[in-house]
Amino acid sequence: MATQTKSSPKNTKKTGDSASQENNNGHQKMFDAVLSRLDTAAKKINLSDDISAILRTAQKQVLVSIPVTMDNGKVEVFEGYRVVHSTCLGPSKGGIRYAMDVDLDEVNALAAWMSFKCAVANLPYGGAKGGIKCDPRKLSSGELERMTRAYTRAMADVFGVDKDIPAPDMGTGKKEMAWIVNEYANIKRFTEPGVVTGKPLTIGGSQGREAATGRGVMITTLEAMKVLGLNKKSATAAVQGFGNVGSHAARLLHEQKIKIVAISDHTTAIYNEKGIDVAKAIQYVQNNGNTLKGFNGGTEISNAELLTCDVDVLVPAAIQNQITEQNAHDIKAKLIVEGANGPTTAEADEILSEKGIHVVPDILANAGGVTVSYFEWVQNRTGHYWSEEEVNAKHDKNMILAFENVWFNSKQFKTTMRTAAYITALKRIGKAIEYRGKY
Repeated sequence: MATQTKSSPKNTKKTGDSASQENNNGHQKMFDAVLSRLDTAAKKINLSDDISAILRTAQKQVLVSIPVTMDNGKVEVFEGYRVVHSTCLGPSKGGIRYAMDVDLDEVNALAAWMSFKCAVANLPYGGAKGGIKCDPRKLSSGELERMTRAYTRAMADVFGVDKDIPAPDMGTGKKEMAWIVNEYANIKRFTEPGVVTGKPLTIGGSQGREAATGRGVMITTLEAMKVLGLNKKSATAAVQGFGNVGSHAARLLHEQKIKIVAISDHTTAIYNEKGIDVAKAIQYVQNNGNTLKGFNGGTEISNAELLTCDVDVLVPAAIQNQITEQNAHDIKAKLIVEGANGPTTAEADEILSEKGIHVVPDILANAGGVTVSYFEWVQNRTGHYWSEEEVNAKHDKNMILAFENVWFNSKQFKTTMRTAAYITALKRIGKAIEYRGKY
C-alpha cells in the first residue's frame, strides 16, 4: 500500500490570479474559490499577512493507494486522500466522501471550509477532509467494507480522538463509520468510539446526528427569514438534492409551514405549485432504490429549472458549482441557503449580490452536522448520552448564535453574509494563531 505524506507548499496567489484557475468543467477550482473568498474577508479586517499565509495552505496532505480484492477475485487500486487544513482551534474534523470526482483540489477546499465552518460554529475543532475516488453505487457491501478498512489502516496514524476525527460525507454513512471504528480498534487494540462521529447509535452514535445538517439548514433559514422580513406561513421553497441533507431540510422546513414546491435528486426534479408531500416523497425514495425517479407528486422538470423556480427560498443541497455566472441572472429566489458545500461560484456571488439576493453561506448553513458531531464526540468522551430533545435544543441554540454573529459582522462591515462568515472565522482562528504562536 503506497502512502505519500507532505505539507503543502505555500500558495501565494492573490485573488485575481486564483480566479483565473479553472477545472475541466470550466468552473473555478474549488481551492482557488476558497482562497478568493479568504482574501476578500482578510482585506476587510486587515488580517495580517502572516496569518493569511498560514491559512492559505494545508498543514498535511496524505495520499494513499488502496488495493482491494473485488468480488470477482481481481485487485483494483483506489486513490485515497486525507487533508488536515488546520489544528489551531483543536483536533481536525471532517468527513470522508466516496465519489468519482474526489481529487486533491476538492479535498483541500473541503478541509479549509471545515476549518472555517468549525470556527463559525464556535467549536474547538480544526478542519480536515478525506475521500476515496470511487463510485460506491457500483461496489458491493463486501467491496465497500474491504476498501473502508484498508483506507482506515492507511490512515491509522492520521486518525485519533485528539488528532483527526472523520465523519460521513457524500457516499458514506453510519455503516462506513462503524467499519472505521472497528478497524481502528483492531489496529490500536482498544476501542475508542470518539475516533469518528456519525456512528450508529448502538456503538456510540448521537441522537439527532442523522438529521443535524438538514436541521441546521432549517434553523438558519428561519433566522434569515426573520431578519429579512419574510413570512414563513406564506413562503415557498425549492430544495435541490434529496439525499441526507436535502430530504431532512425539506421535511423540517415543511414542518415549519413553509411550502416545498420543488425537490430533486440526480435522477429527476419534481415541481408542484400546490406543494409537495415531503413525507410521501421520502417514503417513495426509501422504497425506490434511494431515487426520486418516478415519484408522481408533481410535474417533472429539470434540475436547471428547479434552480430558477419563482420561490422565496432556494436550498442547493446537492453538489458544488450549481449556481454559476451562467444561471445566476435567472435566479428568482429572495434567499439562498446553502445545504451543499460550494454550490455557488465566486462569479455567481457577485451577480446575486447585485440582484439583492441574500445568501446564507455553506460554512454557516450546513454547520449543523459538525455541531452535532461535536456533541457526539463529547458524549463519547464523557460516557454520558443525551436525548434527541437535548441534542436538538443544544444544536438550535448554537446555530442561532452562529447566525447572529455572522449577521452582526455583515452589518458591521457592510458586506455579504458569505464574507461576514469568513470574517467571523478568520477573527477566531487568527486570535488562536496569535496566542499559540506562528513558530
